[in-house]
Amino acid sequence: MKVRFNSLVKVLGAAAALACASTASAQSAGQLTVSFGVNQLTPKVESGDISAPALPGTKADVDKDIQPVLTLTYGLTDNISLQTCLGTPYKHKIYGAGAIAGTGELGSVEALPPTLFAQYRFGAPTSLFRPFVGIGATYAYFMKERGSAKMTAITNPGSGIPTTFSIDNKFTYTGQIGLAMNLGEKWFADVTVNKSKLRTDVHFSTGQKQHMKLDPVAVLVAVGYKF
Repeated sequence: MKVRFNSLVKVLGAAAALACASTASAQSAGQLTVSFGVNQLTPKVESGDISAPALPGTKADVDKDIQPVLTLTYGLTDNISLQTCLGTPYKHKIYGAGAIAGTGELGSVEALPPTLFAQYRFGAPTSLFRPFVGIGATYAYFMKERGSAKMTAITNPGSGIPTTFSIDNKFTYTGQIGLAMNLGEKWFADVTVNKSKLRTDVHFSTGQKQHMKLDPVAVLVAVGYKF
């Protein structure tokens, strides 16, 4: 899925212009909100080659995944808030690409990308619609890396020893845009798009390496409650 940020920014700007008053209060100073939803995490992969003795052009692709997410947001002021998310690990399948496209599943990995966002919310707390933007610090944590027999055949042909691999954990940053809408005095709904800049390296038990540009895009739809 291709996320068109310029178009979404225009939509959020229009929503801000159309924001109207209501009796509800959302994300005001000192207020905690909790929301629950689903998040689709889609890596935008640009793969480097697995180093020799793999064939030149031996690349990889990473599949998307959807997981439930609990989001906590605290209003520092009526317009500035802090936000973080809690959820289960994303489970990604890894496939052959480039010279080995079509070879099928090479392995799998689970990932957790905890992020702390600082947000700016447009409009007043009494607005029906509140567009917001944010920037966050992210720690990309990878676990449970598992290789398949196809990975062993590609990285270490003729060997009876299965190839294992690990992926470097990385600190990075994430940009955010979204739109919240009041559904009543206590309830609200929001949609958020996050994009991270993420480069990492894969290390194989054979001594080979691979550089990966992942740059994941996350789309979160949630319903929340204001305390």
